Amino acid sequence: MDYQPKPIDTSNIELSHGILELTELLAKNAHDIWALQRIAEGWQHGPERNDANKKHPCLVPYEELPDSEKEYDRIAAMLTLKAIIALGYRIEKA
Repeated sequence: MDYQPKPIDTSNIELSHGILELTELLAKNAHDIWALQRIAEGWQHGPERNDANKKHPCLVPYEELPDSEKEYDRIAAMLTLKAIIALGYRIEKA
């Protein structure tokens, strides 16, 4: 396999305070979308991940996630926002 990922270069992008606040909202939304999909597939909350029994400890509200799990969603949201800006788009609150 010769796959070499080439994400959009966002190294020079700095997010404003308002956009950083948006990051947290998008992180929560991403978690809710993930959880909704898992629940639709028959997954339930469990103390530890068990693929065979469809149990996952992160099937809880975003606010109840450990910080390490929240950080995963925050990073994905932040990098997506940076990519949008790097591509020449503006993000403005209506």
